Amino acid sequence: MASQTPFEQGKRYSGRDIEVTYDATRCIHYAECVRGLPAVFDTQQRPWIQVDNAAASEVAEVVRRCHSGALQYRLADGPAELPSTTTSVTPYADGAVVLEGDLQISDIPDDVTYVAEHETRLTSCGCGKSALWLLCDNSCGHTD
Repeated sequence: MASQTPFEQGKRYSGRDIEVTYDATRCIHYAECVRGLPAVFDTQQRPWIQVDNAAASEVAEVVRRCHSGALQYRLADGPAELPSTTTSVTPYADGAVVLEGDLQISDIPDDVTYVAEHETRLTSCGCGKSALWLLCDNSCGHTD
């Protein structure tokens, strides 16, 4: 499964101009999506992601703010999300590290299905408490 792209993992939410996927395994509940576009990302509604409640460009912009990579998108008239041309590494005091860019992940264990060989965004664990290989699972309370 590691050969899947992040977009191919998770639950799909399709609209007229954009499709969003959400992988709950990767979500660290930073809530950037809910704060950024509450008309689309509303945990009190079912489905909680309603992509047609905003322009596709707005949805894509908010999805790109998802540090964990739990949210991914594909425009109806284009490819899945393209990586940033600049790779950025942002460490947090609790040890979590946000990585964004054209990320190539190697040596993925066979039982790890939630990390792809090619990623655009992820939050790596730095506290050592995560049950998820490589990824932060918010065991240390990283949400700010």
